Amino acid sequence: LKQPKPITQRLRNIPDATCKLFLSQQTQKNNPSSLKLFISYSSSSGHSHLSRCLCFWSLSPRSQLLRLTYRSLALGTPTSRSEENLGTYKMSRKGLMEQDLSKLDVTTLHPLSPEVISRQATINIGTIGHVAHGKSTVVKAISGVQTVRFKNELERNITIKLGYANAKIYKCEDDRCPRPMCYKAYGSGKEDNPSCDVPGFENARMKLLRHVSFVDCPGHDILMATMLNGAAIMDGALLLIAANESCPQPQTSEHLAAVEIMRLKHIIILQNKVDLVQENVAINQHEAIQNFIQGTVAEGAPVVPISAQLKYNIDVVCEYIVKKIPVPKRDFTLPPNMIVIRSFDVNKPGFEVDDIKGGVAGGSILTGVLKVNQYIEVRPGIVLKDENGNMKCTPIYTRIVSLFAEQNELQFAVPGGLIGVGTTMDPTLTRADRLVGQVLGDIGSLPDVFVELEVEPFCV
Repeated sequence: LKQPKPITQRLRNIPDATCKLFLSQQTQKNNPSSLKLFISYSSSSGHSHLSRCLCFWSLSPRSQLLRLTYRSLALGTPTSRSEENLGTYKMSRKGLMEQDLSKLDVTTLHPLSPEVISRQATINIGTIGHVAHGKSTVVKAISGVQTVRFKNELERNITIKLGYANAKIYKCEDDRCPRPMCYKAYGSGKEDNPSCDVPGFENARMKLLRHVSFVDCPGHDILMATMLNGAAIMDGALLLIAANESCPQPQTSEHLAAVEIMRLKHIIILQNKVDLVQENVAINQHEAIQNFIQGTVAEGAPVVPISAQLKYNIDVVCEYIVKKIPVPKRDFTLPPNMIVIRSFDVNKPGFEVDDIKGGVAGGSILTGVLKVNQYIEVRPGIVLKDENGNMKCTPIYTRIVSLFAEQNELQFAVPGGLIGVGTTMDPTLTRADRLVGQVLGDIGSLPDVFVELEVEPFCV
C-alpha cells in the first residue's frame, strides 16, 4: 500500500453516528470477538488496485483500540501483504469515566470514586452452594455473562474452574420509582447514568451504586479446593439453595463451613427454583433453611426466594447486595499486593513472532494501586530443585503493559474486583494456571519466601 494517507483521511471523516449505530447492532447479535463495520471506498489516487476495496473497523473488546485495515479485493492484484494497517486510534467507551495517570492521587482515591467504579469492580461476591443449585445461572441473570465457558464445562453442564463476571448495580434517582424495581443490574460496559426502564419513569436517570465482581465457585465435591481458592478473595457471598431439594445438601454445609473459616460475615441466602415447587413446599423449606443456618455465620441473613432462570426477584437481590454487603475499606497508599488466582497464555497456535503477547495474571488486589508500565515482581516465581534436592525459588521480574476489568481497559487498578494484568513475562510461565497461588507486587515490597516451616502445636 504505497499511498495510505488519502484513505486514512477519508476514513477519519466518517460520522460518529455511523459507528454508534453499527456498534449497537453488533451488540444485539452477541458477537463479542470483534465488531466490524464494512465501508466501500473508491480510490481517486490513480492506482487501479485501490479502485475496489473494503475497509473495516475492527474493535477488540480487550484492547479497546480502533484499527483501520485495508484489504484489496481486486482480482489478480499483486500485493505483498493481504492486509495493511492504516492506523490505530484510541476509542473511549461512551459513558465511562476516563482514567488519567498524570492526575492520579492515591490519597484521595476511594472504592466509590467515579473514575474507579465506572470501569472496575470494587467488591468481590462469591456464589456458593451445592452442585446444580443455580450458582452460574444467578450470575448470568444479574450480569448477563455466561461464566461456564470451557468445553468440558459445557459438555457436563457444571462449573469446573472459577468463573468470573462483573455487573453494575443502579438505582433510579427518582424517589417515586417503586422498590424493588428501581434497582437494576447491567454488564460492566454499561454507561454510568442510563435511563430508567420502569414504566412511567423513562425520563429519569439511574445512579451507579455498586460495581460488583462475581466469583462463581464450582459446587461438585471433588472441586472443593477450587472453591476454597475463590473464597480467599470474597467480600461477601450468595448462598444458593434449590427449593426442589431437601436442605441442607452436602456441599451446602461444606461451603458454608468454608466461608465461616474465612471469617466471611456478609451472606445473602437465595432460595432458587421456587418456580418448580408449590407454595407450601417453598414455605416448609424456608423453615428448614432457618434451622440450618441457626448458630452459623449466616444466622440472621436474609432469605430471598428467586427463580434465576426466569429472573424473578433479581431486582430484590440487587437491593440486598447494595444494602447488606458493604464496600470494604481499602488502603490505596500501601505498596501494591495482588493474589493470583488465574493465569493464562492468550496466544493461539500459529501466531507470528511479532504478535506474541506476554503472560496474563488474573486476581484481586489486596492493597495499593497497580499502574500501566509499572515494574513488578512475582513470588515465589519459578520453583526448582537444586543439585542437592533443595527447593530454590527465583522471583519473576516483569512490567505491566495492560490492565483490564472484563472489557474495560484501565490505566490503574485498585483493590477490589478481579482484574487481568498483561505483562512482558514469558507466556509459558502463565499457561494453564501455573501462577495460581503466587503473589504479585512492587519490586522489593513482597515478603520473603519460605520453603520450610517448623510448627509447634500447643493447647490453650
